[in-house]
Amino acid sequence: LAIVAVLGPAFGGGKKEVKSVGKDILICVHLSKSMDAFDVQPTRLEKIKFEMKKVVEAFNSDRIGVIIFGSEAFMQCPLTYDQNALNLFIETMNTGLVPSSGTDFGPPLRMALKKLSDDGQQSAGPAKSKVIILISDGEDFGEETDDIVKDIEDEDIKLFTLGVGTTRGGNIYATNGLKKDREGNVILSKLNPSALKQLAGKTDGEYFEINESRNDVSRLINTISKIEGELRDARFVDVTANKYYYFLAVAGILLLIDILIPVKTVRI
Repeated sequence: LAIVAVLGPAFGGGKKEVKSVGKDILICVHLSKSMDAFDVQPTRLEKIKFEMKKVVEAFNSDRIGVIIFGSEAFMQCPLTYDQNALNLFIETMNTGLVPSSGTDFGPPLRMALKKLSDDGQQSAGPAKSKVIILISDGEDFGEETDDIVKDIEDEDIKLFTLGVGTTRGGNIYATNGLKKDREGNVILSKLNPSALKQLAGKTDGEYFEINESRNDVSRLINTISKIEGELRDARFVDVTANKYYYFLAVAGILLLIDILIPVKTVRI
């Protein structure tokens, strides 16, 4: 009986409900030439790529997608649970992937809103489980950003902004030295935190920042972790319980009886 108990006999049936809960997170990454500035080492973009992998690892049970943008927006990676695919797309990001004619927050936010809204119509989950992260140096030249942000607010979707760079600015490398404007002056790209703070504030989100003396990525992860996920799937599975203690109890009783009740033996 003691040996049977050690083997861990399991019997008896039961049902247990297993729930799958998660969030949808779309990360919009600014890839204009200003993200090549090196006021954040090694460059703003390389630092962001490193920190994005931390976000992917932190939310491995949630769906994450990546949108890249400059003056236009493109879906770099649709919402997925595949961390390897996400990290591959992140690693291949560079400022040559998007047109370099300026920066407009409107197209990526519109694309993120459409994707999250379309998925929301297919599920009964709350919009509060859907998150947009906008990563940029804050230089927005779009004219429709405020209207898109209003739509995001109406959908009750959280918009978090992550500013990268410094207010004193940084230069950008070019093939023949530092990048210059048409007049021959060296371009100095500066972080504009006020624009990003306003965007986050309008959707009850929050502004975070990365520079040489500040890194709010851990705080961003903690803030998003507090958001309740939506119920994606629920199913009942058959479960059995280890009933070793019955066999162990009987073995103990028999051992106690053997000790307390002597049995006479007759030897011939």
